[in-house]
Amino acid sequence: MRELSETYRARGLTIATAESCTGGMLSSALTDLAGSSDVFLWGAVTYSNAAKRSMLGVSQVTLVAQGAVSEDVAREMAAGARARSGADVAVSITGIAGPGGSDHKPEGRVCFGLATATDITTETVEFGALGRDRVRRAARDRALALLAVAAQP
Repeated sequence: MRELSETYRARGLTIATAESCTGGMLSSALTDLAGSSDVFLWGAVTYSNAAKRSMLGVSQVTLVAQGAVSEDVAREMAAGARARSGADVAVSITGIAGPGGSDHKPEGRVCFGLATATDITTETVEFGALGRDRVRRAARDRALALLAVAAQP
């Protein structure tokens, strides 16, 4: 965590987050270190679809067509967080931590978005039915890894 923060600070980059299934765990991890305000600008916990729409500008059409757990929604969450916060980099997380899920969207499926000045990328990771806490921690850790990659020149 310290290395990530130091890299962003050295490059003069800032971070915003948009979280759903992790409920703020990523923002908490990013702010655990003293001096994190140099790099961390803003975090939104948008657990409901209504919050995704009002706080991040996620389209109702996308939510209905793709569902909240989709790369399209992750893309719009990351783009909205970056645009609304003014951060250089924004990462989003939306998924099914469990328990439960469905055949179409199983427990442990998490979609990520990463928005920078030049690109927005997405990915889906199938963590599996690890249990709610482990899925949430794995999603937080994956988002931290995405932020580390985004900080590289």
